[in-house]
Amino acid sequence: MFPYAEESFTEEEQAILRPYFTNVDLPVFALVNLPEVVKGALFARYSRSPKSLRRLFLDEFVGDLDLSGDLTFDATVGLRRAEELYEKVFFEYGDDSVAQLGGVHLACEQASNLLTKILEWGRLMAYLEQSTRYLEYSARLPSGHYRYYRPVEVLESALGARYVGDMDRMFDSYAEMLPAAQAWLQTRYPQEPGDSDFVYRQAIRAKALDAVRGLLPAASLSNVGIYGTGQSYEMLLLRMRSHPLPEARRYADLMLEELRKVIPSFLRRVDIAERGGEWSDYLATTRKDTASVLARIWPDIMAPPVDLDEREVRLVDFDPEGEDKVVAAIAFANSTLSESEAMRRVAGLGHDEKVAILSAYVGERANRRHRPGRAFERTDYRFELVTDYGAFRDLQRHRILTVEWQPLGPKLGYDVPAVIQEAGLEEHYASIMERSSALYDDMREPFPEQAGYAVSLAFRLRYVMQMNAREAIHLIELRSGPQGHPSYRRVAQQMHAAIARDAGHHAIAEAMSHVDHGSSDLERLESERRAEQRRGRAQASLDIV
Repeated sequence: MFPYAEESFTEEEQAILRPYFTNVDLPVFALVNLPEVVKGALFARYSRSPKSLRRLFLDEFVGDLDLSGDLTFDATVGLRRAEELYEKVFFEYGDDSVAQLGGVHLACEQASNLLTKILEWGRLMAYLEQSTRYLEYSARLPSGHYRYYRPVEVLESALGARYVGDMDRMFDSYAEMLPAAQAWLQTRYPQEPGDSDFVYRQAIRAKALDAVRGLLPAASLSNVGIYGTGQSYEMLLLRMRSHPLPEARRYADLMLEELRKVIPSFLRRVDIAERGGEWSDYLATTRKDTASVLARIWPDIMAPPVDLDEREVRLVDFDPEGEDKVVAAIAFANSTLSESEAMRRVAGLGHDEKVAILSAYVGERANRRHRPGRAFERTDYRFELVTDYGAFRDLQRHRILTVEWQPLGPKLGYDVPAVIQEAGLEEHYASIMERSSALYDDMREPFPEQAGYAVSLAFRLRYVMQMNAREAIHLIELRSGPQGHPSYRRVAQQMHAAIARDAGHHAIAEAMSHVDHGSSDLERLESERRAEQRRGRAQASLDIV
């Protein structure tokens, strides 16, 4: 049984696709023979479209591209010589940096929300994932099925029919609740004068999709566009091949097959037994042994939590001298002082002098993209968070920082969006949470890794995020923006408050001058207004030409 829905293309469409995609029938494929700007534009559109990448290319890009060039170009010409050189440099001399110089755009389709977190683990790669804010999950796959992952081993078990039935009911409820939420929102937020029908509909739709996304199980499918170097893909595949989730291992094989069509030399070690094989075995063994030792020392370590703090965000670790260390780092880079001498001198400064140095270094930030330099990397904050899984999947994509999370399950309860409560949909919503929790409980023993597929995105997850002050500026300002989802906006606002209140780093908190602590009724409304203005200006410039 193949767990993916094959997409059909006509013979004419296949002829158009073959020069640019490494296959026309599998869920993983690489993009080739296209300008970099076209690949980037495709991925950007991909994240907000329900279409597959190849269908998107046919429907929205082919007509605007000049495809009259020499399509007989063969990228494998000279490959043997390149592989010989690679073997000499890489295998004989061990220069891993060679594998940093070749990159690939890879489309990963029909990946569950459990798998997308595995795909997006690596720091040195670029990702774009389909957004639940722009895609209605009531739309079905080409096979006619709802968009959720169907693990072969579960479907072939005694739980197979139960799994499909419960998943279908969850998606049925999503399809029923979405228009009900939209109708209530239109009553609650009438269209304002000056807003076009399109802007208003988009804002209402986004708000409704935000409200009902918690109904979706983690089995829900997503499309992910990835750009990475050969070295980054090698590390990703080694982790995936050692992962306990069967979907991850199965998907790693698909990825390796496609990547070898484009950068075969850079991935030769992945499945060589004494190289990549041993590496993957090491990762699997340490994971298993760690769990075994912890279970022996603390037999109740996986018991339902009893120490849950009611707060969504807690600052659990910080450096009391963090601001002084940032000031010292500023002085170090702008002087001939040693690190210890810079710290000694900063310790002797008064508060106003320290603030003056920090203020000069931060400067006048006209927008959130004007971020201060690396001196702000001198101090760290570690937050423990308990949020719904939907908020986690948005925050987890900040990969430069450290994110670690616990196994997904229903034991921490779930969040009910205000829209669901106010629209009178809470009882129906709660029934889906009960169905999700019951399915998880019945899957937990026979399928401990796959049980997470059953958990709705509204259920809470406990995780930690550790970041330096520079990354905190980026994350907190970005995620507190008025166009953001309410669940992660709250997280960003509470992080900002904790840095000032709990850490006492008032000057660093003040440097985050573009944090938005306001509330927003229709989060996407202002953003849609600006987008329409941009479209109008672009059209006007075309009309002038």
